[in-house]
Amino acid sequence: MGVAILSGVLASLESKHSINSHPQPKWESHTPGTVTPQTLDDDSLPSRFIACVSREESAKKLGAVFFNAGSLGRSVEIVCANNVQAARESNVVILWQIASTILSEPGMKDALAGKLLISILAGVTIAQLEAMVGPSTRVVRAMPNTPCKIREGMTVVSTLAPSDAHDLEREIILNIFSAIGRCRFLEEKHFDACTALSGSGPAFACIFLEAMADGGVMMGLPRAEALELAAQTLQGAARMTLQAGTHPAQLKDAVTTPGGCTIAGLLAMEDGRVRSTIARAIQVATERASELGQPAKK
Repeated sequence: MGVAILSGVLASLESKHSINSHPQPKWESHTPGTVTPQTLDDDSLPSRFIACVSREESAKKLGAVFFNAGSLGRSVEIVCANNVQAARESNVVILWQIASTILSEPGMKDALAGKLLISILAGVTIAQLEAMVGPSTRVVRAMPNTPCKIREGMTVVSTLAPSDAHDLEREIILNIFSAIGRCRFLEEKHFDACTALSGSGPAFACIFLEAMADGGVMMGLPRAEALELAAQTLQGAARMTLQAGTHPAQLKDAVTTPGGCTIAGLLAMEDGRVRSTIARAIQVATERASELGQPAKK
């Protein structure tokens, strides 16, 4: 997920530079619901990138990934087994590995003093994180998902506590996460449900996508074309909901003619309890998310 976020931010900045240099319509390259603001102070825009890994092998692989990510990608500094130094040289730290391991490193508490710490760890609460850092470290939680890598992600960020740096920190967070999709601020109490819905959601959507393609293959369509039709159909329906504000029930009713093929298929889905099964999947995933990051029960 760390690679997905950084890749998306780099792509956004590259795209912004390209648009400024060669103005042209590029709606297809970036269609997030929350567009990165264009009139913010430079202090809120990322200008240096440090990626931390624990093994030399990972460093080499990551170096190859970012080398092929354009000029900004080549500027990414990859640090191996030196998290404290990287945190010391940063203003904003995104934590995506095991909190207890990283935050307990000697010198880490001092390195994070006065910094903004953004945790994307599922199930680890703000209270748990604050107990591992100093009082001057501002801690927020963010729950992005994997489509961030192609700048079509959904990120939920915990509401910020009042402080002198509140407005700047909000701008920094928006510049990071709205550059790679939609960004929504919600109270932390909603995070387990957000983890299930948008964090695990791409996996659930892929099950539905694969099933639609399988149905097309069963009825004679070539596999590649069936998958393309299914994927574009789901993407189109989702964008109609997000961009036009149309409720899914309205979209469904609009293509459901009396006695037609759509209503026949919908009734078959209802026979299979598809609607309740999907909703229950979100419920079970939420319950599991609430257990992540918590002490194991004896």
